[in-house]
Parts: sequence; C-alpha cells; structure tokens
Amino acid sequence: MYVNRLITNRLEKLAETFPAIVIVGARQVGKSTLVKKVFGHKADYVVFDPVIDIQNARQDPELFLDNHKTPIILDEIQYAPELLPVIKRRIDDNRSPGQYLLTGSQQWGVLKSIAESLAGRAVFIDLEGFSICEICHPNKLSTWLPHWLENDPKTFADNSKRLDTKVTLYEQLWRGTFPESQFFSNDLIPPFFDGYQRTYIERDVRLIADISNLQLFGRFVGLMSALTAQEVNFSQLGRELGLTPKTSRRWLDILQHTFQWFEIPPFSGNVIKRISSKSKGYVADTGLACFAQAISSPSALGAHPLTGALFETFVAAEIRKQCAVLPLRPNIYHWRSHGGAEVDMILERDGIYYPIEIKTKSRPGRGDTTGISAFRKTYPHMNIASGLVIAPTDKFQKISDSDYAIPWDTYSEN
Repeated sequence: MYVNRLITNRLEKLAETFPAIVIVGARQVGKSTLVKKVFGHKADYVVFDPVIDIQNARQDPELFLDNHKTPIILDEIQYAPELLPVIKRRIDDNRSPGQYLLTGSQQWGVLKSIAESLAGRAVFIDLEGFSICEICHPNKLSTWLPHWLENDPKTFADNSKRLDTKVTLYEQLWRGTFPESQFFSNDLIPPFFDGYQRTYIERDVRLIADISNLQLFGRFVGLMSALTAQEVNFSQLGRELGLTPKTSRRWLDILQHTFQWFEIPPFSGNVIKRISSKSKGYVADTGLACFAQAISSPSALGAHPLTGALFETFVAAEIRKQCAVLPLRPNIYHWRSHGGAEVDMILERDGIYYPIEIKTKSRPGRGDTTGISAFRKTYPHMNIASGLVIAPTDKFQKISDSDYAIPWDTYSEN
C-alpha cells in the first residue's frame, strides 16, 4: 500500500524548476517508492548495484546515458559515481527541469561526488521515515509546526486536533517509523530489524569504511542507541568499548553519513562560559533503538529506563521531518547551562526563537517549563516566542504565563 508523503508537493515543485533532484536518506525509508510513484509514469528507472555494473554504466557512462531518454530515475547513484561528470556536462548543454532524479543512501558516496560534480545544478531533498501524520492520516496530510511558527496560540488552539492513532505511543516507539514496519504484526518486527541491522553492518558499512572488527562496530551501534537524546561525549564512548576518542568520532561519522544518527548543535548566544558546547545526538529510528536494546515488546517500554529518551528521540525526529517540507528550514539547536537548566530544542526563524521541551508525562505543568524560563532569563533581549511542552497529554493547554503543552499526536487543519 502506498502512503502519501509530506515531501511530495515540494519534490514536484523542485522538479519543475531544477534539472537534477537528489533524494537522500537511510535505506528503506521509501526513496525508490516515492520517485517511482511521482515520476515513474514518465521516466526511465535504473537501480544500481555495488557489485554488478548495471548496463555498463560505470565502464561507459556516456553510452549508458545515450541509451536512456530523460527524465530518468537513477536509484542508488552512489554505486555509479562515474555518471556524475557526464550528467554535469549534459545539464550544462541543456538546463531543462526535471531531467535527472537521483537517490542515494550514503552521504559519503552521494553528497561528496555530487557536491563536486553537480554544484549549482542539483537540489537536495532529505527523506526520513514516516512522519506521524503520514502513518495516521495518509490521505489528509497536515502538520502542526508551520501553524505554530506562523499563528498566535489562540488561533493554533482553534485549528489543532489529535490524529487518529492506530497504535499506542509505546507501540509506535517500538515499531519506529520505517515504512515497512508499520504493516507487520508485532511478532515480525524483531526479524525485520534484525535483517536491517545485519544488512547495514555487513554490507553498507563494509562498503564505505575500512573497519576490521564489524562485531565491535555492531556493539558501538547498540551503545549509541542507549545514549540517544544525550550530549555526545567521545571520551565516554571510547571508555565504554575500549576505543580512542578519534575512532569513536570516526565511527559516529559513519552512522551520520549513512543516516542512522543525527545531532543537534548547541545554542550559544555568545554566552559561551555559561553553557554547554556539546552537540546532542539521536538515533534516527526508535524501533531500531528498541531492537538494539533487546526491548521485546511495546509493554516492556512501560518501565524501561530509556522510555523518556526514546520519546524525545521520536519527537525530535518528527520535528525534523516537519521542518524538511518548509520552504526554508528553521535553525535547530539545544541549550544547556552549566547550572543544569536545559531546553531540548530551540527553533530559530526570522530572528524569533521557539523553545520546545519534550516530556513523557500525561499531565505536564508549570514545573516542566523551568528550562524555558531559564533560557528567557539568560537572553532577556532576544525575541523568544511562547514555549511548547510536547507530551503524551490529551489536549492543547496553557501551563504557564507564556508556555503551552501539546499532544505528541497533534495536527493542524489548514
């Protein structure tokens, strides 16, 4: 069953303007499905392989492209980088929009080559797993974030509703947001993630990095799942597994460049001595994190020490997905003072700062806004908007003089 994606309208609009579109993201997030659904009726489609030289594309890229009319979908382009210089020359001769639709699942393999070969000729789209509204309302996609950035809280409250979620919060965290995992019965979720992790470590990582001990790298993946939603400390990572900080950094770069990990930089505001300067890191999918931590069922999350971190991870990823469809993405930061006050996420757009806290509690209150209050006091001259506390609560409500709580499964009607 095809599920409509939030990014579709943006993808179609970009393809009407730019000659090359590059869609990047982790394996099995739906890149191929999306481009075939949107462009497959009018475009040739070729998927490349790391071992086989499909249609001699690597050996003779000119002849390969001569035998395919545009538009053409080139799936997993990182396995045929020899095509990129030829595509560059052809675009220079013909700037017609929508000629080349490229997908890739490795930033090292895709972005580096394309940045060198197609600079100024291609635009990029990041695709992640499903957003919650794609899971629950595939026929009526509407997210809450654009409305929060543009409307006052009263208008936002009048137009906000909760999604008709098909599963509990714990089950959604346990399943994660990979498209395939939404349609399996619970007993098939662990085998799905086992196959995914094995393929990722034994194939993808082996292809892009010289790692002699893949078993140790697998333990590293599990460790990062346990450290999701925490500040990144490379010395700590090295001690846990007997790695040097340099090796920890390199391995974490591999996770980032294969879209298995993302980081949010710290917000400084030029008060450097008073705040943390470490980035905050998140595993890309909570379902994969649950598998790596041997969490056997959704009910096991009820008393698990990682539940709060997994919920924050899910919400942080959700906000990134909603930001990705905006014409201009807000800057995203986290903030933590040396005194312990913190704000999980801060969005910056048009000189306005939108603080967001993420809490795993059904009845958030004023006490959950102390970090936001500390942020306001630290930067009294900045334009700081009303704060949000995202939680598994039942309704949008005011919880302090300037802050509001919002259910995790909210959407806003247009």
